[in-house]
Amino acid sequence: MIDHDHTIRAFDVDLHQIASMIEEMGRLADGLIGDAAEALEQRDTALAQRVIAADDRIDALKRDIEQKAIATIARRQPMAVDLREIVGALRISNELERVGDLAKGVAKRVLQMTDEPAINNALLQLGHMVQIVRFQLESVLESYTRHDVEAAMRVWHKDEEVDALNTSLFRELLTYMMENPRNIAFCTHLIFCAKNIERIGDHATNIAETVCYIVEGRTIVEERPKADITSGSQLPQLATGDDAIVQGQSH
Repeated sequence: MIDHDHTIRAFDVDLHQIASMIEEMGRLADGLIGDAAEALEQRDTALAQRVIAADDRIDALKRDIEQKAIATIARRQPMAVDLREIVGALRISNELERVGDLAKGVAKRVLQMTDEPAINNALLQLGHMVQIVRFQLESVLESYTRHDVEAAMRVWHKDEEVDALNTSLFRELLTYMMENPRNIAFCTHLIFCAKNIERIGDHATNIAETVCYIVEGRTIVEERPKADITSGSQLPQLATGDDAIVQGQSH
């Protein structure tokens, strides 16, 4: 005879373990963003190297979550909301793994720009973007823990602010490059760093969508607000051949 109470308790334990691993991934990813930003601001190559190395821990946690989720599905055969909990956790772990990759991409840029003259105002603006994105990530992970759809949707709508900041910084960096060719190398690196930070904001909004899916079983069908012009043709023309670097740097 099947002990349903025992089965439910065992499933709850599995979900708690998966959620704990998601929480750890989130803490690690947030720490990597902060460390990568600090390494960029201080031109700290040693810290940048630590960020690059630490990303392996996030990758390992993603694999652990996948293994645990698959085992839980096989043993418990969950349905409806229980299955959404596991599928959602898998989605979120994938988003956090990408966040780690993007932070690592910023750290790799630091290693390439140690001798370039800095533009402090641009670094300050990027630092402001980092603060907002980290708050977004923290907020959306809390919304996941609390199953708070309203909080998740606030993160989803705030993504437009990050896009706008990225666009503003992009235009300012173009101006610096036109004013003085010696700024080109630094500004090009910073454009790609800013794009990585903006993409981290996108992953936070993806997590917000997953929270809605877990709690309500629905997919957000409205188009996400966007205010980013830097994904178009301007960037490849600005730094021919560097696209391959930014696409491949995080792997």
